[in-house]
Amino acid sequence: MARRVFVAGAAGAIGMPLCRLLVADGWNVFGTTRRVAKIGLLGDIGVAPVVVDVFDAVALKRSLADVAPDIVVHQLTDLPPGLDPAKMAEARARNARLRDEGTRNLIAAALAAGATRIVAQSIAFAYAPGPKPLKETAALDPMQLGVISLERQVLAGPMAGVVLRYGRLYGPGTGFAENKPAPLHVDAAADAARRALNQGQGVYNIAEDDGEVDSSRAKADLGWSADFRL
Repeated sequence: MARRVFVAGAAGAIGMPLCRLLVADGWNVFGTTRRVAKIGLLGDIGVAPVVVDVFDAVALKRSLADVAPDIVVHQLTDLPPGLDPAKMAEARARNARLRDEGTRNLIAAALAAGATRIVAQSIAFAYAPGPKPLKETAALDPMQLGVISLERQVLAGPMAGVVLRYGRLYGPGTGFAENKPAPLHVDAAADAARRALNQGQGVYNIAEDDGEVDSSRAKADLGWSADFRL
């Protein structure tokens, strides 16, 4: 039987190309969305849709128990299209709650369902100021409470944990044709998550080489390249 992966945030900018890659690789993919209207989008690419809100801990636990995945992928965000400046203040608060409370609920449900590995989305632009290119060992900005909470939870639990610190996304579904500094095409972001399902542990910068962050660890451990495109 194909191994099972539960992708939280499957209908998002990274979630969709990631799911396409995983289906092509032969995984049995289950993907979440909060919106019934997106069920068809997931079904069309071979994903079994799961309609659930990560803040509903009971429903989330039931959904994970039904799937019994080997691996859980955390690609959840709550951001406006194109990072609309007029909506970003509210979105940052929602995203911080998602990274803290949402991650806590997802990890608890994953553990109860017997998952042994979790791969989670973080950001490569949450570092405190320091010498560049910034490596994974550099300190995070202490004001990035949601990011810090997410990473601590993923790395501290009994599951094997991988944190992918993505650069600034561009490409289909992101609202950006380019995005600097530390740019990252959405397809290359998805490929990093795909690779992390089977290898690696700990924190990885995932961004193009523009002098902002150092992604050499991901290249060495995951065999990742920023040039990947679907």
